Amino acid sequence: MSRTGVRLSAHGKVKELEIVLAVGKAQLPEFKAIEGMRLGVTCAGIKKPGKKDLVVIEIAQGSACAGVFTRNAFCAAPVQLCKARLESSIAEKGPAYFLINTGNANAGTGEQGMRDAQECCSELARLAGCDQDSVLPFSTGVIGEKLPVERITSGLPSALAALDCEGWSGAAEGILTTDTRSKGVTASVSYGGETLSISGISKGAGMIKPNMATMLGFIATDAGMSETLCRSLIKELSESSFNRITVDGDTSTNDACMLVATGQSSAPDIDTAHPDFPAFKQCLKDVFTELAQAIVRDGEGATKFVSVVIEQASSQEEALSAAYTIAHSPLIKTALFASDPNWGRILAALGRAPIQDLDLSLVDIYLGSTCIVKRGEKNPQYTEAAGQAEMDREEITIRVMLGRGQYDETVWTTDLSHDYIKINAEYRT
Repeated sequence: MSRTGVRLSAHGKVKELEIVLAVGKAQLPEFKAIEGMRLGVTCAGIKKPGKKDLVVIEIAQGSACAGVFTRNAFCAAPVQLCKARLESSIAEKGPAYFLINTGNANAGTGEQGMRDAQECCSELARLAGCDQDSVLPFSTGVIGEKLPVERITSGLPSALAALDCEGWSGAAEGILTTDTRSKGVTASVSYGGETLSISGISKGAGMIKPNMATMLGFIATDAGMSETLCRSLIKELSESSFNRITVDGDTSTNDACMLVATGQSSAPDIDTAHPDFPAFKQCLKDVFTELAQAIVRDGEGATKFVSVVIEQASSQEEALSAAYTIAHSPLIKTALFASDPNWGRILAALGRAPIQDLDLSLVDIYLGSTCIVKRGEKNPQYTEAAGQAEMDREEITIRVMLGRGQYDETVWTTDLSHDYIKINAEYRT
């Protein structure tokens, strides 16, 4: 579960680090090409020489496109520019290109950051022969440093030359930062007697907290759909996927998730009244969910993938509040890392969740299939051996039944290991 690497410390000394690998399998799928979309990647040397760090995605004219973004008040210049352009006249014809760089967030950079983002977009537009307002920028990396515009613009010809409908795997690698592996999902579904394809990639490992997280997500389908439906679907599906993950409770300045429907398939356009719509929506939802969970599985230093399930809450807000209180507890997360069935930490966290008039006599708590708390106190049938067996697993479910209502919610999170601190203490070195 670990590998050894060499990294410079803040004082310039070489030291050895043991990096804990992500949870679960790490293999990318054989992506289904999405007609009307080409992806190109290059090494621009934005932060590290020889690393794929600049991605260009070409989108066919007339595609529907919608996005959701961070709610952090210090949202980065590319987020501001991307949102403004999506809300402008390009919404009618769709964007022509996505421009994505890693290694630099271009956040906390003021007016200069906005000018830098615009300059990069303008150069791509010039090279590609399109309107500069049809280029949407995305950045991820270190906050507060000036965007290396010249490196990005110098890398654009190479990225454009690499454009390929089969370029998903390269793009998945090109958007990574502290991630240990690329993340991608591909699927197909029957609609109107034809086969529709869906492919998506995401990045993220730390500074992960809903609304959104330090993540980028790009999902595309060859289905045709209206701009209105595209916006509706990404809002709903991101809420139940990317907005249900947390690694460390920190919301980033740069998060974005985009959904593109190129309309290049021979299937009829997506219609909510069509009998195949539920199947299409479920397939798309599965792609969103797998991409979101892949971020948690690759959480910085993560050794556990943890589902926190709250059942029988009186409202959705109550269920989510309880879930996040448990998911963000450092004591619970460190116990998870140690595989320590210290269930008292779960009980204590739930007790401080913002739940009005919680009746403890109605509360049951499970680790996996093992009931540890029954009606607010230790289950008489519980044994330490049973709890230990659950905690020794790589994937763990903490399930709480509140006995207050009919609302259920699930949040996905990780443990908190030594390596999380190592990774973030040396992030800029």
